[in-house]
Amino acid sequence: MDLNLFRQSLTADHPPALSVHLLALWYDARGDWNAAHDLIDDMDGQKAAWIHAYLHRKEGDAGNARYWYNRADKPVCKLPLEKEWEEIVKAML
Repeated sequence: MDLNLFRQSLTADHPPALSVHLLALWYDARGDWNAAHDLIDDMDGQKAAWIHAYLHRKEGDAGNARYWYNRADKPVCKLPLEKEWEEIVKAML
């Protein structure tokens, strides 16, 4: 799957078979922040921490986002949210 196919899958009623990381990003793109956060909330690792940071930045919780960017070993993102979402999706594909 590439970014274009991933974007196309967002119009489906149900997600395709995806890793939990991509599934969280799929739900986020469909406007279900809570489902995305629930999927990633208890996961360990830098990938999950990066998604967690993005979600909290999107939520507007800059302090919590900074914590998760640090756990992900990433600088706090200054890009528009859509661009960061795209970067994360590409990295997870």
